Amino acid sequence: MTSAIDTPPQDATEHSQAGWAYVWYLLNISFLPGLGFLMLLLLWQRSRKRCQVFANAHARQGIIASILAGILLTVVSTAIVLLGGLSSPYTWVILILYFTLCHSALIILGIVGYARSSAGKRFEILHFSTWRGD
Repeated sequence: MTSAIDTPPQDATEHSQAGWAYVWYLLNISFLPGLGFLMLLLLWQRSRKRCQVFANAHARQGIIASILAGILLTVVSTAIVLLGGLSSPYTWVILILYFTLCHSALIILGIVGYARSSAGKRFEILHFSTWRGD
């Protein structure tokens, strides 16, 4: 059974906006934190007003991924520093490894989302069946 989110968008603007959701997500977690998230929220709000189901779903997934990224990168990094202390070299090794690996995984997640939106397919961050290409 297919839903409205499973069908590809009919017009080019909705298709383009779905891709822009992941561009803003990637900018939020890399070069423009905060501004990228704000633009993502504006894109989501605009797609809701225009009843663009496909673009709205991808913008919503970008917002969920941004919030998840913020939690993973700030809370866990803070916990590592608090548990290990700033003076321990082991803390810095673990912190740098964690931040690098987690950040890289989040960027790959955004690239996969962009590829799925460009192909006109759905993508749900916390639903692993969409990662396989189903």
